[in-house]
Amino acid sequence: MTDASFEDGREAALNLGAEDGDDLQVISTLSQDAIFPVTEMTWKPSQRRFALLLNRFRWEDRDAAARRNRPFERVQAVLMFDSVLSVASQGIDRSDQDMILSLLSVDFEPGEDGAGHVLLTLAGDGAIRLAVEALDATLKDVTRPYKAPSGHAPHHPE
Repeated sequence: MTDASFEDGREAALNLGAEDGDDLQVISTLSQDAIFPVTEMTWKPSQRRFALLLNRFRWEDRDAAARRNRPFERVQAVLMFDSVLSVASQGIDRSDQDMILSLLSVDFEPGEDGAGHVLLTLAGDGAIRLAVEALDATLKDVTRPYKAPSGHAPHHPE
């Protein structure tokens, strides 16, 4: 008997939404230590949408991989925010097309009437701040998992 695998459809890709701070913490945990090139950030003001194409460590599979002595995995995922009014960043050189960023956390700072700010904290003192009319976030895996190039799981504070 073999274990279920992503390929045979028994292991579903993530497709999660967040409309409050608690939901967003789940997305934050699952996207912690995701890496992405600076070129994979997209801000579409006319659609009020900000998105990142991440290479996400599969935290939800970490214990099973360790137990079964199989490689840790990453997967490409889209982290998207709708109802975005503005985007600001610090510590990010958009002109450096080779820059690779690492996402540490995603937090929501509520304002009035459901509005607020989403703060994406990056390694190396970088940050992205989204002013949102309402919290509307999605994390969706868009590829099959692949072996984590490092072969190791990142440190994950619990």
